[in-house]
Formats: sequence, C-alpha cells, structure tokens
Amino acid sequence: MRLPNLTAIRTRIRHAALGFDAWVNASLYDSGQSTGIVYERFQAAMNRFSVRGWKRVALDLTSEGVTLGTVGLLGMLALAQPAFNLTSENWLKQQDLAVTFLDRYGTEVGRRGIKHDDSLKLDEFPDIMIKALVSTEDRRFYEHWGIDPIGTLRALVNNSRGGGNTQGGSSITQQLAKNLFLTNERSIERKVNEAFLALWLEFHLSKNEILKLYLDRAYMGGGTFGAVAAADYYFGKPLKDISLAEAAMLAGLFKAPTKYAPHVNLPAARSRAVDVLHNMVEAGFVTEGQIQTALRNPATPVTRTRDITADYYLDWAFGEIKSMADAGKFRNDRVLTVKTPLDVAIQKRADEVVANVLRKSGDAYDVEEAAMVILDPDGALRAMVGGADYGESQFNRATDALRQPGSSFKPYVYAAALASGQYKPETVVVDRPTCIGNWCPQNYGRSFSGRQPLWLAVAKSINTIPIQVSIQLGKAMGISHDARAAVAGRKKIIDTAHAMGITTPLVDSVSLPIGSAEVTVIDQAAAYAVFANGGQRAKPYAAMEVKNSSGEVIYRHADERPEQVLSTQVVAGMNYMLNKVVEEGTARRVQIEGVKIAGKTGTTNGYKDAWFVGYSGNYVGAVWFGNDDSTSTNKMTGGSLPAQVWHDVMEPAHQGIEIKPLPGLKVPGPGAQAAAPTAPTNPAASNYGKLSRRSFEVISGVNGLFRTIEAPPRPGAQLDPKGAPRALAEGSGPADRTAPR
Repeated sequence: MRLPNLTAIRTRIRHAALGFDAWVNASLYDSGQSTGIVYERFQAAMNRFSVRGWKRVALDLTSEGVTLGTVGLLGMLALAQPAFNLTSENWLKQQDLAVTFLDRYGTEVGRRGIKHDDSLKLDEFPDIMIKALVSTEDRRFYEHWGIDPIGTLRALVNNSRGGGNTQGGSSITQQLAKNLFLTNERSIERKVNEAFLALWLEFHLSKNEILKLYLDRAYMGGGTFGAVAAADYYFGKPLKDISLAEAAMLAGLFKAPTKYAPHVNLPAARSRAVDVLHNMVEAGFVTEGQIQTALRNPATPVTRTRDITADYYLDWAFGEIKSMADAGKFRNDRVLTVKTPLDVAIQKRADEVVANVLRKSGDAYDVEEAAMVILDPDGALRAMVGGADYGESQFNRATDALRQPGSSFKPYVYAAALASGQYKPETVVVDRPTCIGNWCPQNYGRSFSGRQPLWLAVAKSINTIPIQVSIQLGKAMGISHDARAAVAGRKKIIDTAHAMGITTPLVDSVSLPIGSAEVTVIDQAAAYAVFANGGQRAKPYAAMEVKNSSGEVIYRHADERPEQVLSTQVVAGMNYMLNKVVEEGTARRVQIEGVKIAGKTGTTNGYKDAWFVGYSGNYVGAVWFGNDDSTSTNKMTGGSLPAQVWHDVMEPAHQGIEIKPLPGLKVPGPGAQAAAPTAPTNPAASNYGKLSRRSFEVISGVNGLFRTIEAPPRPGAQLDPKGAPRALAEGSGPADRTAPR
C-alpha cells in the first residue's frame, strides 16, 4: 500500500492555519470598528445631557448622596435584622410574671415577680396621667410616624440650656420598642434597632394601642411595671384616684425610674414632678393657676414596709407558677392571683419551733440548719421552712439541698418488697451477716438479732434486711447470682421511689437500700404522702386556684387527676409497719394522743444528716437537721431533734380538726392496738403479730436488741473497693436510736 506524501500534508495544514488566523484577525478588526461606531453614537447621545458649572456640582453631590444613602440603608437593615427576628415570636407576651399569693382562706400573704398590672383600659386612665406623660415624653406623639426628628431637636435645645433633662429625645414608640424587644445597652446598633422597630410598631398598632402598652410596660422603679402598679406601690391607691401632683410624680419616673423613685430620693422625685407640671403648662394641657395647688402640696408616697410572708414557701411557689406559665397553663396571662394551700398558723408554728429548737439545742448537737415540709396527703403544701434564717440565707434547704436520707429511705425498699408479693408485714426474715462482694453492712455492736417478722425489722431499723430484700427482688426475676440479683433488685427499688415522688437521680450503689442516695426534703414528704392517701402520687403543689388580672379562673388543681402508684394492699402493709416504728420503735417521740402516726427516722454516716418523715391521715411532714458544709453533728439521730420538731409542730395542727385514719389501719378504741392489715401467713408470724406492748418490750430488751443502730465505721475499718466501709453502707450512717419518750 502506498503511503501519502508527508510534504503535501504539511503544506495543507499550514495553509489551513494561515486561513484561520486571517479569519480571526478580520473578525476582530470588524468588531472593533463596529464597537467604535456604537460608542461614538452613544457619546453623541449622552452629550445632549451633559451639564456644566453649578449644575454639574449638584448632580455629582446628588449621585454621591444616593450611593452613600443606599449603602447606609443596607448597613442599617443588616444591623436591624436581629431585632426584626424578635417580631416573629409572640412579641406582645410579657415575659415577667406578677403574682399575688393568697393563703387557703383567701387572705393575701405576699407577692412575687414584678409589680405589674395591665387590667385598666386606656379610657379608664385619668386624663391628667396621660397629659403629664405626653407633655414630658413626646408632645408630638399623635403627629409623628414613630420617630420624631422635630421633637428630638427641641429636646436637645432645651436640655442644652441647663434646665435639666426635662425632655427625652426618643419618642414614646421608640421607648416602647426598647421595652418590648431590646435592652438598655448604649450602642449605635441598639439605637438603629430601636428606630426600625418603632416604625414596625407604628405600622402594626394604632397610636392608642402603643400608648396603652407603654403605660403598662414601662419600668417605674420599686419593682413596678406600668402606671397602675406604680400608683398602688407609691401612693397606695388606684390610678384612677391620683391627684395632679401624684400624676406629675409618676410621669417623671418614665425616663429615670431609679433616679427619681420617691421611696429612694423624695426631693429628686418632687423636683422632677415640678418639671413635669411646667411641661404640662407649656404643652397647653393646663394653666399656671391649675398647677399652683400641686406645686404647694407635692405628692407624698406611702411608707413601704416589708410584707409579712412565708418567704421560703412563696419563693418555691413562685418558681412553680413560672414553670406552669412556661408550660402554657395560663395562656398568655402574666398578672396572676394564686390561692395557695398555705396554712399561716401551721407555718408560723413551724418557723417558731425550728428556730427555738436550734437556739436551745443547736450548740449541744453541733447543728446549724434545719428544713421542714408539711403537706396534705394529696400534695398540697401547707407550710415550708427552708432554713434557720431567711434573712441570712435565701437558699431553700427544703427544696434545693440534696442530702442522704439514711434509714428514712428504707420504706421505698419495703414498698417494693410488698408490691412484689414476696413479703408481707408478718413475713419472717433473719437478721444475719449479709454481704455483696466484700461489702457487709452490720448493725451497731456488730450483733445480729436472728429471726423476726418484717415489721419488727422495720421498727428496729435493721440494716441487713433491706440488703437481703434487694437480693431477693432480683432473684425473683430468675437471677441466681447475689450481686447481679442485687443490681436488678435495686433497680426495682429506684423505680418504686421515683414512682412515689422522688425526683432526683438516685445513684445505684450497694448501699442504696439503706440510704446512700441523695434526696430532697420536699421529695421525701411527697413520697411518704403516697402511704397517707392510699397509694396515689402526690406531687407537691402551691396553686389551688389561679385567676388572671380580670378575675377569671384560669386554672384549678382540682381538675388534675392523680396517678395510682401503689396498691391499697401495699399501702395498708406499709402503714402497719411504719405505725409500729412510731408506737414501738425508733420514733416514739412523735406520738400524739388520739392520732395514728406512721413514719421513719433516718441518720446518716458520721451523724451528718438526721431525718424524721412521718404522717397521719391528715398531714405529712418531713424534717431534716444538719449542716450546710456536711460536717458531722454531735451524734444527733432522727429520733432526737427531727422527731421533736415534728411532734411539736404537728400536735397543735391536729387539734380541733376531724382526725382521719391511716389507710388500711382500723381506727383504734381507747388503749386498742392497730390490727395488722392482712392475716399472718404462718404460725410463727402469727405469734409476732399478736405481741402485746409489754411482751414486745421484754423480748426486744434481750441482749439490747431493741437499741440496735447502724454504727459508724470503726477506726481502721476495712473498706470496699469503692471506699465504703465494709461494716456500713456508704452514707447510710448510724441508724436510729430509740428516742426517749
């Protein structure tokens, strides 16, 4: 096959390339010529619009102004964007609550939150109040569109004359925008946001709506928001009844409430009021003659005294109301009147008893603090003591302090045991050496009391039995290994405690059944209330009824439906056993003649915490004593000061009322003993259930068994790998000695 001539091929390629290059050059030349012609025509057309001289200067300045203005506007919009994002929410919602608290009988006992009242309609505001405000803050309010350049300039001129800051530069709309959306930060960004939001408000609201919101939302010192609340706070009267002098003083507060508050600086407040009165004359609202009386008789505020309140109680109640408001239970109402279950007589008694006991016995026991919560069996909060002295410390030890409960935790163990069906009050248990791994709890004296019914083990607060119960609960699930069974059993105990009302996380450890996990006083009271009310969850509450500012009832606790968490059979068994604690065990000090009481004492490791949690058919009370820094007391047990306080508060509380029986216990006659809730399951148990009081004392006195307590670790005691003493649960501490009568 003959190959093509390579020279001929190269020649063709060269010619093609030269042709393409010529085409590109020609095309570019033609395009350039066409573009030149078009440009010449454009120049000729534009020359018709060319200006020279002063017209050229004006045009250049206008062009630059438009350019800079556009850039500035875009910048301002960028700065204002975060503020506009706020308007996407419910921007009329008042974030702060104003709550008036009433006791159970409808008597006001205190207030919490801001002093705010928006119940008055604008046409009900006194004319002098509106005129005083507008003349001083924004005379052109009904003329401008949210921003008033003329008013701002006039204010700058007037204030520069040395007459004091009698007029503001911001319009009422701008001030409202700041109150609703912004802070008092002094910055350009805030002023830009304020201006744009003022325009936004003017577009969305009428002038009267803006004025009403400002009169209701402006801060006016003393914790008050709005003119209605300020009139009541400063002058003790409705806004509709204020005088001209008082209106002038209130109007003077809008711009500088802290500086001109009359209860802080009365001379400054009166001087400011004089400026307001003269502003009203200049604005043409009143005459010189009309203000003379107000000038000669300036307003005088009422003397503010401290409200007499149950401070710890109301602090907690206000927190609960805020949580309910955040959950939407009050719609958007923010001015509320709350009827509480507070019993002022019981509250006063609790305060006095706790203070007296600490004063008389605090040094002897090396204890400085105490807390107490008293509930109705349904969870209604009757009284609360959060510490030794509210004035010194507002920290609420009844609701916020986590402390180890010691043996007062054991009822949750036994409730889980009875609920499992494996145990009854008469079930025979054996107090014997019990270990989980290398951890072995012991009783005081390192002795064991052998076979006994479960109710007696509860009354004597024996340590080994709750540990055995936790193991048996796990074994009922098919787990044979003791340690693993104990873990499963403790989970059931934790679930039971949480179901009953313990809200804190319970740390699982081998010593949990004898009280090493931390709880609060109010949770203890709530959980024991389940025994007092027949097995229903009793969440503590401080709001029986809530009304809004118009007097409309917007919430009733009676509409809530409680949850059944324990069966009536379990409750009856627990009440039988915990009643034995009071009548024949470690809490005999709390007995009240004619009243069936049940409960449990608790003392923690090193005597750091001492508890008594008890209840009747009428009330539930939890008492704690200890020190804030968790230092040890001087061997104080739950059967000492806590039991004493419980008795001294509860005894008068039960006077003059119908005594309700404990669920599952028969109402005893004079000198009669409460019957067991269920029949014994075996002959041995039957004998224990029928012991007389004297027989019990004789038997329990053998070898000092009745005085068994949970002992603190001895010096050099062997510890488990987690640091807990082998002879005692970590934090469960010395158990409860038999309290003297």
